[in-house]
Amino acid sequence: MKLVFLDRKTLAPDVKLRRPNLDHHWQDYADTTPEQVIERLQHADVAIVNKVHISADVIARLPSLKLVALAATGSDNIDLNACRNAGIAVCNIRNYSESAVPEHALSLMMALSRNLYAYRQSVEHGRWQQSGQFCYFDYSVRDLKGQTLGLIGYGTIARDLERLAKALGMKVIVAARKGQPAGHGRLPFEQVIKTADVISLHCPLNKDTHHVISEREFAMMKPDALLINVGRGGLVDEEALLNALREQRIGGAGFDVVSAEPPPADHPLMQALQYPNFILTPHIAWASHDSMQRLADQLIDNIEAFAQGRKQNRLV
Repeated sequence: MKLVFLDRKTLAPDVKLRRPNLDHHWQDYADTTPEQVIERLQHADVAIVNKVHISADVIARLPSLKLVALAATGSDNIDLNACRNAGIAVCNIRNYSESAVPEHALSLMMALSRNLYAYRQSVEHGRWQQSGQFCYFDYSVRDLKGQTLGLIGYGTIARDLERLAKALGMKVIVAARKGQPAGHGRLPFEQVIKTADVISLHCPLNKDTHHVISEREFAMMKPDALLINVGRGGLVDEEALLNALREQRIGGAGFDVVSAEPPPADHPLMQALQYPNFILTPHIAWASHDSMQRLADQLIDNIEAFAQGRKQNRLV
């Protein structure tokens, strides 16, 4: 069995990627351009990818391909229907970052609620010496205890964030899907947007969730509300976010994802970095060493299961 990993660089160098327990030939590349995909997968039985796109046109030109093994949970870079029609299995990684991503979301919440970045920046610029006293109050500081966290999406990561938030004394409310009736412990979407002190996004990106937070939602939010996005960049209308920050209509935002990664220099979220109440991290919420090692181990487990005729973590 020939296995080809097209973008090994998406996992840190110190992550151990064991070789599968089966007769195989392994080839990996640090990264792969769209023009190189077909050539590199020409005789492959298994394509291992994280962010590389596998389109219907590519699939049609790869008659040997039997499995696409995603080194990620998200599958928006794979044409699943084309794989299904071609009889190609697809599997993904699940629940590997259930500690890392909630902790990152909580870190963003804490940093913003206490204005850590703004104060660190002001100290660097000499403001403490200028104040002439033991402290100064240029930026508001809020406790998370007693605040209301609104969750948009309620999968494994959101539920673990709920556990962490409740341990801090926060109240947690969960939104129904936008445009859908409430029920089963969920509140109407608009009610959550209007009442939450912190809104955290944990839903997949699809046609129903694209720009689930846009100008309309920013107009509904509390003027000091915080918005956290560790899900997908396209969940938020980023121009609308930039406007809300510029006009001081929300308390702040912490993002780990962008609609274009890496973002160009003129991207709205890059422009938003001028505001001390906006934090952007480079899609590393998932990337603790422990999480990446779990991902790597599960990736090989999935391939071994496929070789043994077992269906594990199958999308197709």
